[in-house]
Amino acid sequence: MSPQAARRRASSDRNKKVSNAVIAATGLFTPEQSVSNAELVDSYNTWADGWNARHAAQIEAGELEAKSHSSPEFIEKASGIKSRFVLDKAGIIDPERMAPNLAERSNDEISILAEMAVKAARQAIEAWGKPASEIGAVLCAASNMQRAYPAMAIEVQQALGIEGFAFDMNVACSSATFGIKTAADFIAGGSVKAVLMVNPEVCSAHLNFTDRDSHFIFGDVATAVIVESSDTAGPGGWDVLGTRLKTTFSNNIRNNFGFLNRNARDTAHLDSPEADDSVQNDKLFIQQGRKVFRDVVPMVSDMIVDHAGELGLDPHELKRLWLHQANINMNTMIGKKVLGREPSADENVIILDDYANTSSAGSIIAFHLHNDGFEAGDTGLICSFGAGYSAGTVFVRKRA
Repeated sequence: MSPQAARRRASSDRNKKVSNAVIAATGLFTPEQSVSNAELVDSYNTWADGWNARHAAQIEAGELEAKSHSSPEFIEKASGIKSRFVLDKAGIIDPERMAPNLAERSNDEISILAEMAVKAARQAIEAWGKPASEIGAVLCAASNMQRAYPAMAIEVQQALGIEGFAFDMNVACSSATFGIKTAADFIAGGSVKAVLMVNPEVCSAHLNFTDRDSHFIFGDVATAVIVESSDTAGPGGWDVLGTRLKTTFSNNIRNNFGFLNRNARDTAHLDSPEADDSVQNDKLFIQQGRKVFRDVVPMVSDMIVDHAGELGLDPHELKRLWLHQANINMNTMIGKKVLGREPSADENVIILDDYANTSSAGSIIAFHLHNDGFEAGDTGLICSFGAGYSAGTVFVRKRA
């Protein structure tokens, strides 16, 4: 390309109007069943007593450590969680099972994750007030997919009668903000005018309910977000002011379940004497909670403040934070660092007391349920963080 042509191209690019992304609508599917801390503790303690009885000889010989009881007070103090919604309560609180009962469906039936996602999506589409046919892409952004292929997003696309394209993405608990960033980039690039992102999470299915340190962490839910071009968006909604993503590798949150597992020579069971370190246990959610807290709080706090500065925003003036809902103590500390003060309940939204940690969906639940009280021009932050490590920030401004 000649220098003259390059200058003309650069001038043309500067003059080209770039479509801004707008969060136009959200949706939420909440399962009908819920499990309280007391119910969860009762089942865990019954299981622990049975395990201790079966391994009494090894415990007496000092070869194994007895399982300690849990308590509702311990759970609430450690996490802020009081209850969680789940697809199947009976299996979870059955000491003989300690896992949800989720029947396998035929290939001719809609899959569990897709069904949840569609319910959340229909609510978002209704709030949007436009036909699903105006959506050009579907993203399924979640921490765990129930199969490798075909993509969950394509199944959701088909169920809603959407043309265009669809694909899955997994960035663990950060998946929603990574999805919003991806949708905003598609819109800015002119690929589509509207994107549907869904976050179906059946976290109870990859949680080890026999692990005292984590058996209370997760719940099930699905959320949906419609991101639209400002060229076509009606009044209301939220301008996306900026997005930022970050990843740095860590083994402190991990799930080793995968298609290569069946090729391993050894097998193990949750009730083996080596249960705490068994091959089976690491095929479910595992984490080093204290290390995660120590690493993630400063990483996320600094990221938020830096990104706000890049956008010309004063983080102390943010009206509301919709943070990933993993741990109330973590969110309180991040809120203090970002806002420069003790955040009020209105400024730093907490929904994990009712929903527990719902992975990618948590920050979107908080945003969906608590985005009232904003006037045009008020700013807020959607932020998620988790395994990877990974983190995403989405600054938004209320539209007129």
